[in-house]
Amino acid sequence: MYAGRIERLICRYSPIPMCSVNMQGKVTRAGGKIDEVFKYDGIIEADIFALTGIKLPDILEAAQNGTGLYLERNDHEFKIVSEILGEGETASVFLYFLDITAYQKLMEKYEAEKMCVALVNVDNFDELSANAGEEREVELTSEIDRFVRGWAARLEAAVFRYREHLYGFVFRHEKLEEQIEDNFSILDDARQIESETDFPVTLSVGIGIGGETPADMDRYAQDALDIALGRGGDQAVVRDGDILEYYGGKTQSGGKSNKGKSRIIAHALTALMKQSRRVFIMGHKNPDMDCFGASLGINRIAKVNGTEAYIVLGEYDDTLNELVEDARATGDCQFVSEEKAPSLFIENSLVVVLDTHRPGLVACPELLEKTSRLAVIDHHRRAEDVLPHQTLSYMEPYASSASELVAEVIQYSCDRKALSKVEADGLLAGIMLDTNRFAVKAGVRTFEAASWLRRAGADPQTVRRYFQANSDHFRAKAACVANAWILDGGIAMSVYEGQNVNSQIVNSQVADELLTIKGIEASFVAGEDASGDTVVSARSLGNINVQRIMERFGGGGHLNTAGTKVDVPPREILKEIEEFFKTSQ
Repeated sequence: MYAGRIERLICRYSPIPMCSVNMQGKVTRAGGKIDEVFKYDGIIEADIFALTGIKLPDILEAAQNGTGLYLERNDHEFKIVSEILGEGETASVFLYFLDITAYQKLMEKYEAEKMCVALVNVDNFDELSANAGEEREVELTSEIDRFVRGWAARLEAAVFRYREHLYGFVFRHEKLEEQIEDNFSILDDARQIESETDFPVTLSVGIGIGGETPADMDRYAQDALDIALGRGGDQAVVRDGDILEYYGGKTQSGGKSNKGKSRIIAHALTALMKQSRRVFIMGHKNPDMDCFGASLGINRIAKVNGTEAYIVLGEYDDTLNELVEDARATGDCQFVSEEKAPSLFIENSLVVVLDTHRPGLVACPELLEKTSRLAVIDHHRRAEDVLPHQTLSYMEPYASSASELVAEVIQYSCDRKALSKVEADGLLAGIMLDTNRFAVKAGVRTFEAASWLRRAGADPQTVRRYFQANSDHFRAKAACVANAWILDGGIAMSVYEGQNVNSQIVNSQVADELLTIKGIEASFVAGEDASGDTVVSARSLGNINVQRIMERFGGGGHLNTAGTKVDVPPREILKEIEEFFKTSQ
């Protein structure tokens, strides 16, 4: 009786639209201003779900948690604030409809008009100019400049040219939303510029938003551009605070003909080693032949410079057995376990990380915490999480492998005759593994590195032996290929059944094999490793960026070669990847 009187008084004198609802979801009373929300008569006894599309349990939860619900009616937006009066089945829920239309319009105006800062880099500008010819160089430079400024005009941006290849834009956020909706098609348009060279014109764009000051947004834009370039260029990266979004990335990183950077890195690495008392060389967990071959190469540079070196080696697949045994037999390498390495660390030690740049993937994270000297050599496209405080960084996504990069560095660090046959074999094996025997991502410099290693004593027949598989391994691969299924768009998928210590190798080989089937554009193969985790290998002919897909599942890699490791069953992760393709179309 008392509660009912309170309800009547609240409804009669409420200055804003409101109504009360019983525990069956029926409207029991309504205030006089309720017609500002619902433009029809007789809402008493009407179902609140039918009126608002909001279920009663959601209303009760919002009332208990003190959170708001939202409703759009009659070109107005309302925030619904709810409270419960009474207990049990006789309780009522009061709904107050606050008109927030003006506030929302102000927020939309603010979001549309807030400023963004962008840095636009013309990738390989020096290479384009050098290969265009004397007459075409000026014409091409002017054409690129007109193209970039034309894009700025469409964005209604203020544009500044810092250098021949670098521009700065300042424009409104609403224009950024248009670019995102269009998936930055400007990147595709740039590739249509006729360069008369062996590679297209590509742009890398870094955009900063959400900073408290213009200086923050400028820093965000620079960070975003660094990431775009580190991932191979030809893409846009948007940084909003700590959130990064990626767009584009359809072109394979173009190889650079100039080896000047290799020479600089070689001299810097040599100087670091001479200043260090010990060198610890480590790659990623569960190393492959590329990672291990590069480690042998860095070990040789350390020995030439008279610096004590240790190769951190933990668990590895059977496919690496023969190469490791051959390396041990030479007596030139000191191997140390992941557990023992930290105890051997002394002051002024150098840590060299190979074939990865992500803290969570290194073989011995504890070494990273101990050292103030860190060198990174990697060929993967840059991820969001990067090893911090790098003294020396050589991250080149154009390269086929870490072994290719190390082979180039060795050429400027020591005489070819200083390299042992096992070291040359290991480096060549690493290149062959990551290029699928020179079939994928093998540039001019890849073959030059392989040729130099051949002259240094690498034997292709010995390397071929490292790739031999036993009969069980071969049968497993054949069954995995035979059991593959194909989705629309030429997407092949397969599962390696059962646990296998060599699952990463098997998966990658099967994924490569599936690409040889006519009509297949990309392949995804999943299987469990010895620990029960699921390893996924992804391959592409180039039209599908498998790196971005694998990044969505915690992995990474390159445009046409990528992978990840997850803790869900193989068929389940492949189902999630299949759903991704369906929703992204």
